[in-house]
Amino acid sequence: MICRLTVNGTPWEGDVPPRLTLADLLRDHLQLTGTHLGCEQGVCGACTVLCDGEAVRSCLMLAVQADGRSLTTVEGLDADPDAAALRDALVAGRGLQCGFCTPGFLLSALALRRADPPVDPARVPELLAGNICRCTGYGPIVAAVRAWLG
Repeated sequence: MICRLTVNGTPWEGDVPPRLTLADLLRDHLQLTGTHLGCEQGVCGACTVLCDGEAVRSCLMLAVQADGRSLTTVEGLDADPDAAALRDALVAGRGLQCGFCTPGFLLSALALRRADPPVDPARVPELLAGNICRCTGYGPIVAAVRAWLG
């Protein structure tokens, strides 16, 4: 099936198998390996990307479901000033360790910041609960995201 998407601002078109996951398209076909695969069941959040600005689990979404949509992966955040400020907050707050979960947390937090209506920072622990981090114990990540959200 022909699939047309915009990935990190660049149009892409290709023939994809109907059962190919979005994560596999990004990682194996487009070489965007910052989208990490952890559980492959939508539980860990490591594969989170933005689809038309909404955080989605790319391991649960088929590539064909993204047809006509705009995707942002962690590789697409280089020129994003919000993402740079978030990374700085995570570094300053010691919210980073091994880095495996970081892309999912970055994209999930960016979706929170851009939500309409704005997200109450008190809800950050609840809203990031779908992202698993085995290293930091969440406290530093939650505190950094709250500080960044203001």
